[in-house]
Amino acid sequence: MIEQTATNFLLYDLHSHTRASDGDLTPSQLVQRAVEKRVNVLAITDHDTIDGLAEATATIAEQQLALQLVHGVEISTEWENHEIHIVGLGIAPYHPALTAFLAQQVERRQQRAEEIDRRLAKARIANSYQGAKQFATSAVVTRSHFARYLVQIGIADNLTQVFAKYLAKGKIGYVPPQWCTIAEAIAVIHQAGGRAVIAHPGRYDLSAKWLKRLLADFAEQGGDAMEIAQCQQAPAERQLLASYAREYQLLASQGSDFHGVCPWIELGRKLWLPSGVEPVWHDWPHTRNPAEQRSG
Repeated sequence: MIEQTATNFLLYDLHSHTRASDGDLTPSQLVQRAVEKRVNVLAITDHDTIDGLAEATATIAEQQLALQLVHGVEISTEWENHEIHIVGLGIAPYHPALTAFLAQQVERRQQRAEEIDRRLAKARIANSYQGAKQFATSAVVTRSHFARYLVQIGIADNLTQVFAKYLAKGKIGYVPPQWCTIAEAIAVIHQAGGRAVIAHPGRYDLSAKWLKRLLADFAEQGGDAMEIAQCQQAPAERQLLASYAREYQLLASQGSDFHGVCPWIELGRKLWLPSGVEPVWHDWPHTRNPAEQRSG
């Protein structure tokens, strides 16, 4: 039996999404589900936006939910022609530097969505942007929203097929992202009082050599932590990532990356850290947002 860290007496899920980006649930529905799944500490980390945090905070207060909400965001970055996601945990969501930075990210997302629409039109799929907006509602349109629309109109049977045929790298609807650098993401997260965490490092299709290079660069630029535990992992991945965290002196995080109800990913499921790593929450209080504690 693999030993777990002693601090796991609370169940932490530090990576989740709402309809403010590409999640299926509203912020209210997400925090209610987190409580149902016995999560004690939840971070909402929508893509390049903090728009879901206010509703989630209000729901927790109004319904007196037994849940600590960590203010978070997931920032898209570009590194060596790879899209790398950096989670900010414990941020002050309305910090001026973060607000300005996220506005730039939203503009990049908007431009990308419009170009995806133009490219899909060349494949005789008309009005894809308008269709995707139906799924995005008030959020910025992402590739996931395009994929859902293409499934709805019968272009493919499921999201995996859509990405494989139209939206993955090298396909007609793929538009290379023009994101910020990792250093820029780390800097703005720190300005907002948060900790910078590399999200799901095992999912970037990198060789061991390149993954270690990524982690070394991230640590050198001031990154704080890396996600080690997710719901779905190869049997040895968690221990391997833990060894990398120790090697590069990074704190350890865990998160489901929950986007919606499905059979294989669930809030809080299989989230624990191997022994020998320092949790990213090791110095957080259990009654306040960590950003409040650090700001005094």
